[in-house]
Amino acid sequence: MIDLGEQLAKHGLAFAFSNVLVEQAGLPVPAVPVLVVGGALAADGKLPPWALLGAATGAAVIADSLWYTLGRWQGARMLKTVCKIAVSPDSCVRRMEGLYERFGLRSLLFCKFVPGFSTMAPTLAGALRAPRWRFQIFDALGAALWAVSAIGTGALFHSALDRVLAVLDGMGSLALVVLGAALAAYVAWRFVQRWRFLRELRMARISVADLTARLAGAEPPLIVDVRTPGAIRLDSRRIPGAMHLGFDEIEQRMAELPRARELILYCT
Repeated sequence: MIDLGEQLAKHGLAFAFSNVLVEQAGLPVPAVPVLVVGGALAADGKLPPWALLGAATGAAVIADSLWYTLGRWQGARMLKTVCKIAVSPDSCVRRMEGLYERFGLRSLLFCKFVPGFSTMAPTLAGALRAPRWRFQIFDALGAALWAVSAIGTGALFHSALDRVLAVLDGMGSLALVVLGAALAAYVAWRFVQRWRFLRELRMARISVADLTARLAGAEPPLIVDVRTPGAIRLDSRRIPGAMHLGFDEIEQRMAELPRARELILYCT
């Protein structure tokens, strides 16, 4: 019979490092539960806490540095790639761009607590040419805060987690099957969310050819550019005749929008 607690204690550091690296690289594989269990094992003396913190922080910094470098190299093109990874690319990415616009590199201190932002923030920092040394300092601090919160939670509630591990130990190899099935179900749920969102979104979109035809017609629509200032700095191209209106300004400036014309909005 497999001893799950013993296996986690034996391979915990390597598993935590690889899990955080994969999650921060953009794959929908949650790392927080692993760090919470690692914190419980550390509280029981089965894992060195400082080594666990170092492994989690180091993995996050490596992945973030990669996204920063890619963002600095490819800019807007890499941001589009990140958008494709996000479950709700339009609304989610716009909100994240707004967060970075407001806080700048300080957003790296909390980006890992905001779903999806942990990948977007380093890429935006690179694309907007933030100094690498400042990026590395803020990113390392943010990664350490995130890791400490998860590991600390596991250490605080280690008694309850010990009972859960004991139950899983009693299940033997079946425990690995159950955990694997739970992870597969989570990943599948994320992809189903994204598929449903994109299916609904396609119904509200217009193709480039259709837009060109309508603009050449007798009653052309009004094009509204709702991109954030940061997105415009990355790609200053605009559709000719488009009106720029920040997405957060729409309610305040509603009177400027003609009610008799069709409106077509575009963002990142």
